[in-house]
Amino acid sequence: MLEVQNIRYCFGGLVALDQVTFHVPAGKIKAVIGPNGAGKTTLFNVISGLYAPEQGSILLDGRRITGRKPHAIARLGVSRTFQNVSLFPHMTVLENVKAGRHCRTRSGILASALRTPAQRREERSIMESAAAHLEFVGLAHVAERPVSDLSFGQRRMVELARALATEPRLLLLDEPASGLNTRETDDLARMICRIRDRGVTPLLVEHDMSLVMDISDEIVVLNFGVLIAEGDPPAVRDNRDVIEVYLGGDFGGASR
Repeated sequence: MLEVQNIRYCFGGLVALDQVTFHVPAGKIKAVIGPNGAGKTTLFNVISGLYAPEQGSILLDGRRITGRKPHAIARLGVSRTFQNVSLFPHMTVLENVKAGRHCRTRSGILASALRTPAQRREERSIMESAAAHLEFVGLAHVAERPVSDLSFGQRRMVELARALATEPRLLLLDEPASGLNTRETDDLARMICRIRDRGVTPLLVEHDMSLVMDISDEIVVLNFGVLIAEGDPPAVRDNRDVIEVYLGGDFGGASR
C-alpha cells in the first residue's frame, strides 16, 4: 500500500532521515520504533505532507504523493493522529469528530448559506458518520459533552474517531499509547486490531515495546534517521544492532 523510497530530510545541518526505504503491506500492522530523536515523527510528517523531503519518494498504491498538500493526501486516504492530542477543547465530542469529515465534503459557502437540499443531505451524512465512529470507539454516550470534560484516554479515542471519519485506507498513529494506563493500552491494542480488521492499514510510531510486539506484523527500527532493522517482531527482538543501539540489552521477555 505504502512505499517509502530513499527519503532524506534535514533540519539545517541536522540529518533527520537518511535514505529511509521500506514498504507497508495492505492489511498488516506495521510499527516504527527507535530512541528519541530517531526521526520517527519526522517520517510521519513527510508521509502526511507536512514536510517535503529533500530526496526520495512516497507512493500510495503506486501513486506518487510526495510534495502534495496534507489535505490532498488525506483525500487520497491517509489520515493520522498526533503525539500530543490535538482537539478543539470547547467543541463537543461529536463536533470534533464531524470536523474529520471536512476533506470528504462537497458543499461550498453558498450551498451552506442557502441550506440547499444537497447540503442538508450531506450534513445528515456527516452526522451519521461521526456518530458511527464514536460508537466504534465506545464514546457514543459522551457525544454531546465538551472534549474538555473528558479524561486523557477518552480524548485519545476522540482523536482516533476523528481520524477514522476521514475514511482512510492508511492510518498513521503517532505514539497512540503515550499517557495511557495499562488497561487503556490493552483497550488500544484491541482497537488497532479491530481497525485493521475493518480494512484500514495501521502504521504506528510507539515506545511501548509490549504493545508493539503484541500487535505488529512487521517492525521498522530507526536510529539517528537511519533504518537499522526491519522484519517481524521475533527477528527485530533478536537483532544485535537493535539490542545495542536502542534497547541496551535483550528484551525477549517483553511480550505480554
